[in-house]
Amino acid sequence: MRKILFLIVAILLCRQANAQFSVSADKHYLLKDGKPFFWMGDTAWVLFARLTREEADTYLKTRSEQGFTVIQAVASGLHSTLSTNVYGEKPLINDDPSTPNEKYFEMVDYVIDKAEEYHLNVALFPTWASGPQKYNETNAAEYGAWIGTRYKNRTNVIWILGGDNFPEPKDIPYWHAMGTAIMKATDGKAVISYHAKPNNLGSAEWFRNEPWFSFNVFQNGHCRDEPIYDKMSAAYKALPIKPEIDAEPIYEDHPVCFDVHNQGITNAYDVRSYAYLDLFAGAFGHTYGCHDVWQMYSPKHESINGAHYFWYDALKLPGAEQMKFVRQLMESHPITDRVPDQSLIVENNYFPADRVQATRGKDYIFVYTASGRPFTVIPASIKAIKLNAYWFDPRTGKVTEIGIIANAKRKFTPPSTGYNRDWVLVLDDPAKNYKI
Repeated sequence: MRKILFLIVAILLCRQANAQFSVSADKHYLLKDGKPFFWMGDTAWVLFARLTREEADTYLKTRSEQGFTVIQAVASGLHSTLSTNVYGEKPLINDDPSTPNEKYFEMVDYVIDKAEEYHLNVALFPTWASGPQKYNETNAAEYGAWIGTRYKNRTNVIWILGGDNFPEPKDIPYWHAMGTAIMKATDGKAVISYHAKPNNLGSAEWFRNEPWFSFNVFQNGHCRDEPIYDKMSAAYKALPIKPEIDAEPIYEDHPVCFDVHNQGITNAYDVRSYAYLDLFAGAFGHTYGCHDVWQMYSPKHESINGAHYFWYDALKLPGAEQMKFVRQLMESHPITDRVPDQSLIVENNYFPADRVQATRGKDYIFVYTASGRPFTVIPASIKAIKLNAYWFDPRTGKVTEIGIIANAKRKFTPPSTGYNRDWVLVLDDPAKNYKI
């Protein structure tokens, strides 16, 4: 009997150790260990370089407590002032991708392992395209093989190539070489994407048909009221299908469109509204960002582009705290059932500031109204005769019951209307007894 119990425990531990990210059967979602996974990300580009081990622990612990599931960080790059870490080590010896610096990557090891302790995953950028390093097909493949082998057994690593650039034709071969090398080094188990500048189709515009390319990444350029949902909707339908996500949305406490004098600074509502609009338009997850945190601004460093708060204070900004409510809602109903569906609402083409965006599962509907404007729902996609209806407050995560209603076309008026008065209507089958 003891031998049997030991064998069962060994099998379970083996399964846990071999947990991997993968793409769902319908190609719209990421899974972890075969189960639905909700990506609630944070942007911490210079985490490996600017923080000590103790500071990294504080950062990771805080984000874990706030409900984040993914941390995006760059292993090598950005530019020379951000690449040398606090221990005086550079990621690459002489900025040569073929000679990674073992001492530097000890910090990367530490962060990835500590993130695992806090139930966090790391979206690891092997390099940043605009950094001081110079790539070609040969050294990109060498570096990809080296870093892929180093982290092949880490079950909390997701891979993202590039770094805020449009891949020029002359550069695409070395991105292919790096992606292919990582895939080979991880025995084909790596989940990989590419991070480009704002465009219409995301990084799939260049890499959709590549064997190493697993999911499609967007960013919105840090401007307010951009119709990213239209880009998401178009990419959602494009073939071959790829999961999609906005991995660099507008940051909290960031100059709007980099124009602080004319457009001001972003706030919690800006980052919150993009989260719901992106998700309801077909994204499988979402990444939050904070201008003060991505650069780990502190008394030890000059502010980049007008940061206001030291990173450890900015961790608790309202928008960051409200991301747990995004996750709370999205995980309250079946994740991989969900599809975007603007046919559910009559007022389905408002501009971004007043946008009404709808998504549904097999037995539920979510409708987000960006400014609390009333809207009309046609809920015929749910087969239940009666529906449970309630309002979800994105600012607080609180639920306001409407009651049990007939499954019929109906107009809904949110509890409040105006700027920063966004709401989510939830309709679901009462028999399922879903709880937010």
